[in-house]
Amino acid sequence: MEQYSVNGTKAETGYEFLAKTYGWMFLALVVSAACAYLAAFYEPLMRIIWGTKYVFYGLIIAEFALVIGLSAAIKTLPLSLATLFFLLYAAINGLTLSSVFLIYRTQSICLAFFSTALMFGLMSVYGATTKKNLATAGHYLMMALIGLVIVTIVNRLITFFTHTPLTWLDWLLSVASVIIFTGLTAYDAQKIAMIGSHDDGSDAYKKISIYGALQLYLDFINIFLSLLRLFGKKR
Repeated sequence: MEQYSVNGTKAETGYEFLAKTYGWMFLALVVSAACAYLAAFYEPLMRIIWGTKYVFYGLIIAEFALVIGLSAAIKTLPLSLATLFFLLYAAINGLTLSSVFLIYRTQSICLAFFSTALMFGLMSVYGATTKKNLATAGHYLMMALIGLVIVTIVNRLITFFTHTPLTWLDWLLSVASVIIFTGLTAYDAQKIAMIGSHDDGSDAYKKISIYGALQLYLDFINIFLSLLRLFGKKR
């Protein structure tokens, strides 16, 4: 990718911008992992989160509010506030993800994590280096994601009212989730690299880097959870 110069200052290449974005994503994963581990094994915190459903549901609502708010207002938010919201989301998501330590065996969690890292890494490299335009594939994947969300909600409602989980549908949704988010990883990597090729070092591009990290973080987490649901052994 070409380098651009602004006021005599050499801007970062798209790959350097991509590396910075992945750095933010990695930091978010570390924050989430630390919070998840603390919430699962520090009993006072565990009791606060899992002692009543209200706290857990409150955290879920906070997660949605942060993601929607950050996505909608990323252009107008100050850089410091965008960074705070991003890391706060990672921390809260880590608290809610502490349930995986309570449900699944540690060996299964580690296996799902490293499998996710491998798949995520390969698709990221492919997305950032391929000369093929992935925009069309990305649009189809986004439509598939919307369909996945709708079917998941319907499945949860059916399970809630009938008290009979549709195991086969859960399995299909997990498979579809792995495929969709693996594809989105490549699409997001290419998109971020292309945007980054015009990076001028301004706060606007720094905020775009944080928002890109959020997209990659969500890709990673969804692949991880889907693999865990498919192959994880419960305690």
